Amino acid sequence: MGIWSCLGTDVAAVAQSLRAGRSGIGYDPLRVEYGYQSGLTGIVEMPQLKGVLHRRLRVGLSEEAAYAYMATRQAFEQAGIDDAFLDSHEVGIIFGNDSSAKPVIEAAQIMNEKHDSALLGSGLIFQSMNSTVTMNLSAIYKIRGVNFTVSAACASGSHSIGLGYMMIKQGLQDVVLCGGAQETNHYSMATFDALGAFSKRNLDPSHASRPFDRDRDGLIPSGGAAALVLEDYDHAVARGATILGEVAGYGFSSNGGGISQPSDEGSFIAMSRAMQDAGVTPDSVDYINAHATSTPQGDMFEAMAIDRLFRGRRALVSSTKSMTGHECWMAGASEIVYSLIMMREGFVAPNINFENPDEYSAHLNLARETVERELDVVLSNSFGFGGTNSALVIKKL
Repeated sequence: MGIWSCLGTDVAAVAQSLRAGRSGIGYDPLRVEYGYQSGLTGIVEMPQLKGVLHRRLRVGLSEEAAYAYMATRQAFEQAGIDDAFLDSHEVGIIFGNDSSAKPVIEAAQIMNEKHDSALLGSGLIFQSMNSTVTMNLSAIYKIRGVNFTVSAACASGSHSIGLGYMMIKQGLQDVVLCGGAQETNHYSMATFDALGAFSKRNLDPSHASRPFDRDRDGLIPSGGAAALVLEDYDHAVARGATILGEVAGYGFSSNGGGISQPSDEGSFIAMSRAMQDAGVTPDSVDYINAHATSTPQGDMFEAMAIDRLFRGRRALVSSTKSMTGHECWMAGASEIVYSLIMMREGFVAPNINFENPDEYSAHLNLARETVERELDVVLSNSFGFGGTNSALVIKKL
């Protein structure tokens, strides 16, 4: 696994942030200057790739593709996958990404001002497509297996892992690089801000993301990238790979309602299907990494679904978005990385900033502080606009 996020730019740094309950959210005055109602965002370091990648490979990289490249480097290194392996094996790639705003806006600005497409250069087309991550990474690593992008709003990263899992389970691939990526520039989230969906606690960034708390007032946009190498178990054992955990179940559903309307029933179905696929019951789940983004409606409906399945059970619940903000298209993948870190190190990261429950979160077994606990079975939720729902079960091996 590899990670590039506001909590850190490698697994070790992210593990420290998770255990400490350290927020990666800050204030960006450029957003307010640009016209946002909220200046809050996850603070993600921009990779410096000059001297790392040849210029002809950098020219087509969007911001999120650069994040994804850094996360993939880490994941491939940990998996023992090098150029020789990629030359001799068919490796696939499926990433979640649902926008690439910055190059689209930059191209439009040039055209509006200069009225000359020759001035756009050769890189903007490869930066501006939703498939920017998979097309760039497949070229950099000469990937020859399945190759496509999942565009499913804030469930994109989770669905990418679910689809990679299905490809391997069906014997179509032995190894698939999966993940999610999200740009963090100020162009990318103005339309979200227009909905009034963001927290306006501009003077208190680290306490602004408040999943399940009675006084939550909206999400905080964030981003980066997460990458995971999924591999057939026997294939991994045969080559002596380090195994971090098992993707054991994938569940999905669609709400069938309004375009931005969450659903407790849709959430319930996705979670139930994932557990059924994994052959586990609510009693055997140790931890739920909730989707909860800190919006009034979204958290309410998810709390209703979790309560329906897990009331009276021992599963601890937390939303790592309390620390990261909402990593959008990458969230479903990054939260599997966060969950694997917790599973390997034996703790549950806290749902920070939870001070007062509302009537829906009052029954949840929320981890308000870091809890030392062995985790054998984890359920991770991801839900998105358009009613798309994804849930994954991972197990310790």
